Amino acid sequence: MYTTNESINRIMKDTIKLEKIAQSGKYARVFEVTTEHGKFETPVFMPVGTTGSIKSLSFRDIDELGARIILANTYHLFLKPGIDIVKEHGGINHFMNYNSTILTDSGGFQIMSLSKNLKIEKDGVWFRSYLNGDRFFISPELSIDYQIGIGSDIIMAFDHPSFISDTFEEAKYKKEHTKDWLMKSFDEFKKKASYQNIFGIVQGGNYEQLRKESLDDIQNMPVNGIAIGGEAIGYDKNQTIQTLDWIKDYIDPNRLHYTMGVGDIDDIFEVVSRGIDMFDCVSPTRIARKGTAIVSFENGGNKTNRFRKDITKSIYLKSFDKIDPWCDCFTCRNYSIGYICHLFRSHELLAYNLLSIHNLRMMTKLMEEIRESIKLNTFEELKAKWMNY
Repeated sequence: MYTTNESINRIMKDTIKLEKIAQSGKYARVFEVTTEHGKFETPVFMPVGTTGSIKSLSFRDIDELGARIILANTYHLFLKPGIDIVKEHGGINHFMNYNSTILTDSGGFQIMSLSKNLKIEKDGVWFRSYLNGDRFFISPELSIDYQIGIGSDIIMAFDHPSFISDTFEEAKYKKEHTKDWLMKSFDEFKKKASYQNIFGIVQGGNYEQLRKESLDDIQNMPVNGIAIGGEAIGYDKNQTIQTLDWIKDYIDPNRLHYTMGVGDIDDIFEVVSRGIDMFDCVSPTRIARKGTAIVSFENGGNKTNRFRKDITKSIYLKSFDKIDPWCDCFTCRNYSIGYICHLFRSHELLAYNLLSIHNLRMMTKLMEEIRESIKLNTFEELKAKWMNY
Protein backbone atom coordinates (compact mmCIF):
# COMPACT_ATOMS: atom_id res chain seq x y z
CA MET A 1 0.00 0.00 0.00
CA TYR A 2 0.98 3.67 -0.32
CA THR A 3 3.03 5.35 2.38
CA THR A 4 3.27 9.07 3.01
CA ASN A 5 5.40 10.14 5.95
CA GLU A 6 5.10 13.45 7.79
CA SER A 7 8.14 15.07 6.18
CA ILE A 8 6.82 14.31 2.70
CA ASN A 9 3.42 15.73 3.63
CA ARG A 10 5.04 18.90 4.96
CA ILE A 11 7.07 19.55 1.81
CA MET A 12 4.07 18.97 -0.44
CA LYS A 13 1.85 21.34 1.53
CA ASP A 14 4.48 24.07 1.26
CA THR A 15 4.17 24.17 -2.52
CA ILE A 16 0.60 23.31 -3.44
CA LYS A 17 -2.76 23.51 -1.74
CA LEU A 18 -5.22 20.66 -2.15
CA GLU A 19 -8.67 20.69 -0.64
CA LYS A 20 -10.78 17.60 -1.06
CA ILE A 21 -14.35 18.63 -1.91
CA ALA A 22 -16.15 15.34 -2.53
CA GLN A 23 -15.87 11.66 -3.35
CA SER A 24 -18.22 9.34 -5.20
CA GLY A 25 -17.74 5.62 -4.73
CA LYS A 26 -14.30 4.33 -3.83
CA TYR A 27 -12.13 6.31 -6.23
CA ALA A 28 -13.78 9.23 -8.09
CA ARG A 29 -13.09 12.49 -6.27
CA VAL A 30 -13.07 16.28 -6.55
CA PHE A 31 -10.16 18.43 -5.37
CA GLU A 32 -9.81 22.18 -5.38
CA VAL A 33 -6.20 22.89 -6.36
CA THR A 34 -4.52 26.23 -5.70
CA THR A 35 -1.30 27.19 -7.51
CA GLU A 36 0.60 30.43 -7.96
CA HIS A 37 -1.57 31.39 -10.93
CA GLY A 38 -5.02 30.42 -9.74
CA LYS A 39 -7.42 27.67 -8.77
CA PHE A 40 -9.01 24.78 -10.61
CA GLU A 41 -11.13 21.81 -9.66
CA THR A 42 -10.45 18.21 -10.58
CA PRO A 43 -11.19 15.98 -12.40
CA VAL A 44 -9.95 18.27 -15.16
CA PHE A 45 -9.17 17.98 -18.86
CA MET A 46 -6.16 20.09 -19.83
CA PRO A 47 -6.11 21.54 -23.38
CA VAL A 48 -2.69 21.28 -24.99
CA GLY A 49 -0.77 24.40 -26.01
CA THR A 50 2.48 22.71 -27.02
CA THR A 51 4.39 25.80 -28.17
CA GLY A 52 2.58 28.34 -26.01
CA SER A 53 -0.53 28.38 -28.16
CA ILE A 54 -3.65 26.27 -28.43
CA LYS A 55 -3.87 26.13 -32.19
CA SER A 56 -6.33 28.61 -33.79
CA LEU A 57 -7.55 29.91 -30.39
CA SER A 58 -6.91 33.13 -28.47
CA PHE A 59 -6.87 33.08 -24.72
CA ARG A 60 -10.07 35.06 -24.72
CA ASP A 61 -11.52 31.91 -26.29
CA ILE A 62 -9.82 29.72 -23.66
CA ASP A 63 -11.12 31.80 -20.76
CA GLU A 64 -14.68 31.61 -22.09
CA LEU A 65 -14.36 27.84 -22.45
CA GLY A 66 -13.69 27.58 -18.72
CA ALA A 67 -10.22 26.05 -19.03
CA ARG A 68 -8.30 26.91 -15.84
CA ILE A 69 -5.22 24.78 -16.53
CA ILE A 70 -3.46 24.05 -19.82
CA LEU A 71 -0.35 22.17 -20.88
CA ALA A 72 2.77 23.38 -22.71
CA ASN A 73 5.87 21.45 -23.81
CA THR A 74 9.40 22.15 -22.63
CA TYR A 75 11.10 20.48 -25.60
CA HIS A 76 9.27 22.59 -28.17
CA LEU A 77 9.61 25.85 -26.22
CA PHE A 78 13.35 25.14 -25.86
CA LEU A 79 13.68 24.89 -29.63
CA LYS A 80 11.42 27.82 -30.45
CA PRO A 81 11.45 30.59 -29.25
CA GLY A 82 14.01 29.47 -26.63
CA ILE A 83 13.80 29.44 -22.84
CA ASP A 84 15.62 32.78 -22.49
CA ILE A 85 13.03 34.51 -24.67
CA VAL A 86 10.20 33.16 -22.50
CA LYS A 87 12.05 34.32 -19.36
CA GLU A 88 12.63 37.79 -20.83
CA HIS A 89 8.88 38.11 -21.34
CA GLY A 90 8.33 37.43 -17.64
CA GLY A 91 7.53 33.72 -17.92
CA ILE A 92 5.06 31.68 -19.90
CA ASN A 93 1.94 33.28 -18.39
CA HIS A 94 2.98 36.78 -19.45
CA PHE A 95 4.29 35.52 -22.79
CA MET A 96 0.96 33.85 -23.60
CA ASN A 97 -1.21 36.41 -21.77
CA TYR A 98 -2.84 33.56 -19.87
CA ASN A 99 -3.72 34.11 -16.23
CA SER A 100 -4.34 30.57 -15.00
CA THR A 101 -2.31 27.45 -14.17
CA ILE A 102 0.15 25.96 -16.67
CA LEU A 103 1.69 22.47 -16.58
CA THR A 104 4.78 21.64 -18.63
CA ASP A 105 5.88 18.26 -19.93
CA SER A 106 9.55 17.59 -19.25
CA GLY A 107 10.56 16.58 -22.76
CA GLY A 108 10.52 12.92 -21.76
CA PHE A 109 7.62 12.20 -24.12
CA GLN A 110 9.88 13.12 -27.05
CA ILE A 111 12.15 10.20 -26.14
CA MET A 112 9.25 8.06 -27.30
CA SER A 113 7.83 10.18 -30.13
CA LEU A 114 11.25 11.02 -31.65
CA SER A 115 12.95 7.71 -30.83
CA LYS A 116 14.57 7.37 -34.26
CA ASN A 117 16.53 10.61 -33.95
CA LEU A 118 18.12 10.51 -30.52
CA LYS A 119 20.78 8.85 -28.42
CA ILE A 120 20.04 7.91 -24.81
CA GLU A 121 22.87 8.00 -22.28
CA LYS A 122 22.99 7.41 -18.53
CA ASP A 123 22.81 11.12 -17.71
CA GLY A 124 20.37 12.31 -20.38
CA VAL A 125 19.43 12.30 -24.05
CA TRP A 126 20.99 13.68 -27.22
CA PHE A 127 18.21 14.96 -29.47
CA ARG A 128 18.37 16.22 -33.04
CA SER A 129 16.38 19.36 -33.79
CA TYR A 130 13.55 18.96 -36.28
CA LEU A 131 14.14 22.61 -37.24
CA ASN A 132 17.75 22.50 -38.47
CA GLY A 133 19.23 19.11 -37.53
CA ASP A 134 21.41 20.44 -34.70
CA ARG A 135 22.18 18.07 -31.85
CA PHE A 136 21.47 19.11 -28.26
CA PHE A 137 21.49 17.43 -24.87
CA ILE A 138 18.73 17.36 -22.23
CA SER A 139 19.43 15.93 -18.80
CA PRO A 140 17.08 15.70 -15.81
CA GLU A 141 18.77 18.77 -14.33
CA LEU A 142 18.46 20.79 -17.55
CA SER A 143 14.81 19.79 -18.00
CA ILE A 144 14.00 21.09 -14.51
CA ASP A 145 16.00 24.29 -15.13
CA TYR A 146 14.13 24.88 -18.38
CA GLN A 147 10.73 24.33 -16.79
CA ILE A 148 11.54 26.66 -13.90
CA GLY A 149 12.74 29.19 -16.47
CA ILE A 150 9.49 28.83 -18.38
CA GLY A 151 7.67 29.60 -15.14
CA SER A 152 5.01 26.90 -15.25
CA ASP A 153 3.14 26.01 -12.06
CA ILE A 154 3.42 22.23 -12.36
CA ILE A 155 6.55 20.65 -13.80
CA MET A 156 7.28 17.05 -14.66
CA ALA A 157 10.35 15.04 -13.70
CA PHE A 158 12.39 13.88 -16.69
CA ASP A 159 11.53 10.25 -17.46
CA HIS A 160 12.28 7.41 -19.87
CA PRO A 161 8.95 6.30 -21.39
CA SER A 162 8.23 2.67 -22.21
CA PHE A 163 6.73 1.27 -25.42
CA ILE A 164 3.85 -1.17 -25.59
CA SER A 165 6.19 -3.62 -27.34
CA ASP A 166 8.92 -3.50 -24.66
CA THR A 167 10.09 -6.78 -23.20
CA PHE A 168 10.22 -7.14 -19.42
CA GLU A 169 13.96 -6.40 -19.41
CA GLU A 170 13.55 -3.33 -21.64
CA ALA A 171 10.72 -1.99 -19.47
CA LYS A 172 12.75 -2.68 -16.32
CA TYR A 173 15.73 -0.77 -17.69
CA LYS A 174 13.54 2.25 -18.51
CA LYS A 175 11.85 2.05 -15.12
CA GLU A 176 15.22 2.12 -13.36
CA HIS A 177 16.38 4.95 -15.61
CA THR A 178 13.22 6.86 -14.70
CA LYS A 179 13.93 6.34 -10.99
CA ASP A 180 17.47 7.67 -11.35
CA TRP A 181 16.29 10.66 -13.37
CA LEU A 182 13.49 11.36 -10.86
CA MET A 183 16.02 11.65 -8.06
CA LYS A 184 18.22 13.96 -10.14
CA SER A 185 15.18 15.99 -11.19
CA PHE A 186 14.08 16.41 -7.60
CA ASP A 187 17.54 17.39 -6.38
CA GLU A 188 17.59 20.18 -8.97
CA PHE A 189 14.01 21.12 -8.13
CA LYS A 190 14.87 21.52 -4.43
CA LYS A 191 17.73 23.87 -5.25
CA LYS A 192 15.95 26.20 -7.67
CA ALA A 193 12.15 25.98 -7.56
CA SER A 194 10.10 28.68 -5.87
CA TYR A 195 6.35 28.34 -6.40
CA GLN A 196 6.51 25.34 -8.74
CA ASN A 197 5.17 21.85 -8.00
CA ILE A 198 6.74 18.65 -9.31
CA PHE A 199 5.22 15.34 -10.43
CA GLY A 200 6.96 12.00 -10.89
CA ILE A 201 5.98 9.67 -13.72
CA VAL A 202 5.19 5.97 -13.32
CA GLN A 203 6.80 3.76 -15.99
CA GLY A 204 7.16 -0.02 -16.27
CA GLY A 205 5.46 -0.86 -19.55
CA ASN A 206 2.80 -3.56 -19.54
CA TYR A 207 4.12 -5.29 -16.44
CA GLU A 208 2.28 -5.10 -13.11
CA GLN A 209 5.36 -5.73 -10.99
CA LEU A 210 7.33 -2.94 -12.67
CA ARG A 211 4.46 -0.47 -12.49
CA LYS A 212 4.08 -1.02 -8.76
CA GLU A 213 7.84 -0.72 -8.23
CA SER A 214 7.89 2.54 -10.17
CA LEU A 215 4.94 3.82 -8.15
CA ASP A 216 6.84 3.03 -4.94
CA ASP A 217 9.87 4.92 -6.27
CA ILE A 218 7.75 8.03 -6.73
CA GLN A 219 5.78 7.76 -3.51
CA ASN A 220 9.00 7.59 -1.53
CA MET A 221 9.81 11.08 -2.83
CA PRO A 222 8.09 14.31 -1.70
CA VAL A 223 6.56 15.03 -5.11
CA ASN A 224 3.20 16.78 -5.39
CA GLY A 225 1.63 14.46 -7.91
CA ILE A 226 1.87 11.09 -9.59
CA ALA A 227 1.61 10.79 -13.36
CA ILE A 228 1.13 7.50 -15.19
CA GLY A 229 2.97 7.48 -18.51
CA GLY A 230 4.34 5.35 -21.30
CA GLU A 231 2.96 4.49 -24.72
CA ALA A 232 0.22 2.24 -23.29
CA ILE A 233 -1.49 5.15 -21.50
CA GLY A 234 -4.03 6.82 -23.75
CA TYR A 235 -2.85 4.94 -26.82
CA ASP A 236 -4.25 1.55 -25.83
CA LYS A 237 -7.59 1.82 -24.02
CA ASN A 238 -7.53 -1.67 -22.55
CA GLN A 239 -3.97 -1.35 -21.31
CA THR A 240 -4.72 2.06 -19.80
CA ILE A 241 -7.50 0.51 -17.73
CA GLN A 242 -5.37 -2.53 -16.84
CA THR A 243 -2.49 -0.34 -15.64
CA LEU A 244 -4.77 1.77 -13.45
CA ASP A 245 -6.40 -1.35 -12.03
CA TRP A 246 -2.95 -2.60 -11.01
CA ILE A 247 -2.13 0.54 -9.01
CA LYS A 248 -5.44 2.13 -7.96
CA ASP A 249 -5.33 0.59 -4.46
CA TYR A 250 -1.65 1.43 -3.98
CA ILE A 251 -1.50 5.04 -5.18
CA ASP A 252 -1.42 7.74 -2.50
CA PRO A 253 -4.91 9.33 -2.34
CA ASN A 254 -3.47 12.53 -0.87
CA ARG A 255 -1.63 13.49 -4.05
CA LEU A 256 -2.85 14.43 -7.52
CA HIS A 257 -3.10 11.61 -10.09
CA TYR A 258 -2.48 12.32 -13.78
CA THR A 259 -2.83 10.08 -16.83
CA MET A 260 -0.85 11.46 -19.75
CA GLY A 261 -2.43 11.50 -23.20
CA VAL A 262 -6.02 10.56 -22.29
CA GLY A 263 -8.72 12.54 -24.08
CA ASP A 264 -11.49 10.34 -25.49
CA ILE A 265 -14.79 10.62 -23.62
CA ASP A 266 -15.14 6.92 -22.86
CA ASP A 267 -11.53 6.85 -21.57
CA ILE A 268 -12.19 9.84 -19.33
CA PHE A 269 -15.07 8.11 -17.56
CA GLU A 270 -12.91 5.02 -17.06
CA VAL A 271 -9.91 6.85 -15.59
CA VAL A 272 -12.01 9.12 -13.35
CA SER A 273 -13.73 6.04 -11.95
CA ARG A 274 -10.23 4.80 -11.00
CA GLY A 275 -9.21 7.95 -9.12
CA ILE A 276 -7.51 10.01 -11.84
CA ASP A 277 -7.68 13.79 -11.38
CA MET A 278 -5.97 15.21 -14.48
CA PHE A 279 -5.54 14.29 -18.14
CA ASP A 280 -4.52 15.96 -21.40
CA CYS A 281 -4.72 15.20 -25.09
CA VAL A 282 -4.21 17.01 -28.41
CA SER A 283 -7.13 15.11 -29.93
CA PRO A 284 -10.01 17.64 -29.48
CA THR A 285 -8.21 20.40 -31.40
CA ARG A 286 -6.42 18.09 -33.83
CA ILE A 287 -9.62 16.45 -35.02
CA ALA A 288 -11.33 19.86 -35.11
CA ARG A 289 -8.87 21.02 -37.76
CA LYS A 290 -9.92 18.03 -39.87
CA GLY A 291 -13.63 18.79 -39.54
CA THR A 292 -14.55 16.28 -36.83
CA ALA A 293 -16.84 17.51 -34.05
CA ILE A 294 -17.14 16.04 -30.58
CA VAL A 295 -20.79 15.27 -29.84
CA SER A 296 -22.76 14.13 -26.83
CA PHE A 297 -24.23 10.69 -26.17
CA GLU A 298 -27.63 11.99 -27.31
CA ASN A 299 -26.44 13.29 -30.67
CA GLY A 300 -24.85 10.21 -32.20
CA GLY A 301 -21.54 9.77 -33.97
CA ASN A 302 -19.96 7.19 -36.23
CA LYS A 303 -19.69 3.45 -35.74
CA THR A 304 -16.11 3.52 -34.47
CA ASN A 305 -16.59 6.48 -32.12
CA ARG A 306 -20.11 7.59 -31.25
CA PHE A 307 -18.79 10.80 -29.69
CA ARG A 308 -17.45 12.12 -33.02
CA LYS A 309 -19.11 13.40 -36.18
CA ASP A 310 -17.56 14.43 -39.50
CA ILE A 311 -19.33 17.71 -40.26
CA THR A 312 -17.59 18.31 -43.59
CA LYS A 313 -20.04 16.01 -45.38
CA SER A 314 -22.37 17.72 -47.83
CA ILE A 315 -25.46 16.34 -46.03
CA TYR A 316 -24.88 18.98 -43.32
CA LEU A 317 -24.86 21.99 -45.67
CA LYS A 318 -28.62 22.49 -45.43
CA SER A 319 -28.81 21.98 -41.67
CA PHE A 320 -29.89 24.92 -39.49
CA ASP A 321 -29.11 22.99 -36.30
CA LYS A 322 -26.15 23.73 -34.08
CA ILE A 323 -23.42 21.10 -33.83
CA ASP A 324 -24.75 19.61 -30.59
CA PRO A 325 -27.88 20.59 -28.64
CA TRP A 326 -26.09 19.91 -25.34
CA CYS A 327 -23.30 22.41 -26.04
CA ASP A 328 -23.40 26.05 -24.91
CA CYS A 329 -20.21 27.28 -26.60
CA PHE A 330 -19.82 30.50 -28.64
CA THR A 331 -19.93 28.46 -31.85
CA CYS A 332 -23.13 26.63 -31.02
CA ARG A 333 -24.80 29.82 -29.79
CA ASN A 334 -24.08 31.70 -33.00
CA TYR A 335 -23.59 29.38 -35.98
CA SER A 336 -25.35 26.49 -37.69
CA ILE A 337 -23.65 23.24 -38.55
CA GLY A 338 -24.49 24.10 -42.18
CA TYR A 339 -22.38 27.26 -42.04
CA ILE A 340 -19.42 25.51 -40.41
CA CYS A 341 -19.65 22.73 -42.99
CA HIS A 342 -19.50 25.44 -45.67
CA LEU A 343 -16.39 26.96 -44.06
CA PHE A 344 -14.56 23.65 -44.15
CA ARG A 345 -15.58 22.91 -47.72
CA SER A 346 -14.42 26.41 -48.70
CA HIS A 347 -11.11 26.01 -46.81
CA GLU A 348 -11.81 29.06 -44.66
CA LEU A 349 -9.51 29.44 -41.64
CA LEU A 350 -12.44 30.46 -39.43
CA ALA A 351 -13.56 26.82 -39.53
CA TYR A 352 -10.59 25.77 -37.40
CA ASN A 353 -11.33 28.38 -34.76
CA LEU A 354 -15.06 27.70 -34.47
CA LEU A 355 -14.82 23.91 -34.33
CA SER A 356 -11.86 23.99 -31.92
CA ILE A 357 -13.92 26.20 -29.61
CA HIS A 358 -16.78 23.71 -29.80
CA ASN A 359 -14.66 20.61 -29.19
CA LEU A 360 -12.85 22.06 -26.19
CA ARG A 361 -16.06 23.41 -24.69
CA MET A 362 -17.57 19.94 -25.01
CA MET A 363 -14.65 18.65 -22.94
CA THR A 364 -14.76 21.38 -20.28
CA LYS A 365 -18.57 21.15 -20.02
CA LEU A 366 -18.35 17.38 -19.64
CA MET A 367 -15.82 17.84 -16.83
CA GLU A 368 -18.15 20.32 -15.11
CA GLU A 369 -20.91 17.72 -15.25
CA ILE A 370 -18.60 14.97 -13.98
CA ARG A 371 -17.46 17.10 -11.05
CA GLU A 372 -21.06 17.96 -10.15
CA SER A 373 -22.04 14.29 -10.28
CA ILE A 374 -19.21 13.40 -7.89
CA LYS A 375 -20.36 16.13 -5.50
CA LEU A 376 -23.89 14.70 -5.66
CA ASN A 377 -22.58 11.09 -5.43
CA THR A 378 -24.20 10.24 -8.78
CA PHE A 379 -21.06 9.69 -10.85
CA GLU A 380 -21.82 6.07 -11.73
CA GLU A 381 -25.27 7.06 -12.98
CA LEU A 382 -23.73 9.76 -15.19
CA LYS A 383 -21.14 7.32 -16.48
CA ALA A 384 -23.86 4.80 -17.35
CA LYS A 385 -25.86 7.46 -19.20
CA TRP A 386 -22.93 8.56 -21.34
CA MET A 387 -21.58 5.07 -21.90
CA ASN A 388 -25.06 3.74 -22.69
CA TYR A 389 -25.19 0.80 -20.32
